[in-house]
Amino acid sequence: MNDNLKSYLLADMVEYQKEAVVSKTILEKKTGTVTLFAFDQGQGLSEHTTPFDALVQVLDGEVEIKITGKSYNLKPGEIIIMPADEPHALSAVKSFKILLTMIGSE
Repeated sequence: MNDNLKSYLLADMVEYQKEAVVSKTILEKKTGTVTLFAFDQGQGLSEHTTPFDALVQVLDGEVEIKITGKSYNLKPGEIIIMPADEPHALSAVKSFKILLTMIGSE
């Protein structure tokens, strides 16, 4: 086994900060990224679009995600796909952590 390979508990790799959104990039390639986020309660991202499909996996807490005007509340263990070029927004129902995997095509 490669000595550079390690195993991690995802939720422990990023910490909450009061009144803030914290991110940690795990993997970054020209075709997409894998990023951990920790949102404190009351924090969020306003409506926006991205050129990539995005898979959101909730690791902790509770998040409201709006995609093209439809609202979804997600809890740990749940996932949702935010399609490329569709408007979406995230809001912390409770402090939450997510793993965001964005995938594009060449």
